[in-house]
Amino acid sequence: MKVANIADFKNHLSEYLAAVANGEEVEVHKRNMPLARVVPIQRPVSNRTVLGCGKGSVVVKSDLTEPMMPAADWEMLGDEQS
Repeated sequence: MKVANIADFKNHLSEYLAAVANGEEVEVHKRNMPLARVVPIQRPVSNRTVLGCGKGSVVVKSDLTEPMMPAADWEMLGDEQS
């Protein structure tokens, strides 16, 4: 970890930020007392989605726009469906 006083940090900000970008922490002191710490942000893990993982492995054997049961079977269920 790098340590810098406020004036040095201000005068060399781009150098300290480059160090932070490389994973290093920088502690800023005021009158030799720790005041702040600049740390690299935690980048989220890349979005590894599972969408599309089964592409090409599923076979649809019926028309998905047609009802799965005949209308007469739905009527037979009556009030049981609620």
